Amino acid sequence: MSLSKYNQKRDFKQTKEPKGKVEKSESELIFVVQKHAASHLHYDFRLEMNGVLKSWAVPKGPSMNPDDKRLAMMVEDHPYSYKDFEGIIPEGNYGAGNVIVWDNGTYSYDKETITPEKALLADLKKGRLSFILKGKKLKGEFSLVKLKGKQENAWLLIKKMTNMQRMPIF
Repeated sequence: MSLSKYNQKRDFKQTKEPKGKVEKSESELIFVVQKHAASHLHYDFRLEMNGVLKSWAVPKGPSMNPDDKRLAMMVEDHPYSYKDFEGIIPEGNYGAGNVIVWDNGTYSYDKETITPEKALLADLKKGRLSFILKGKKLKGEFSLVKLKGKQENAWLLIKKMTNMQRMPIF
């Protein structure tokens, strides 16, 4: 079960974080970015896939600037219900600190396919996935690219350039 690591790291008698169980959206896939003031401030970037939230800790947070390539460290899957979690994880617990939802919305695969979720999971396994975010703050095409030769869980979160950004200015 993909949530076993998540459940092992938490004492649910002490934290109000949701218990790990697999769930799915009824229609569109969701994403959420949580601002997490733990031992180091970072942003948790989460994409719904296969009934869980695939998760990356992004130290500097996502950027709408295509020139910014943000380090994103893949962490354990989180339960779907974590999408709404806000609160304080008590001292002495894994990830202790304040968590707020910084942005959320839906996302889609960047190519036409009958099975977008299956394609996303295959691309994740290959170490390169592209998607379109429809959030309040984050909008447009993004990619997650796994870094080779680095730690196994090191990725880059990159905003793709739009056609308007590519057009030469005369």
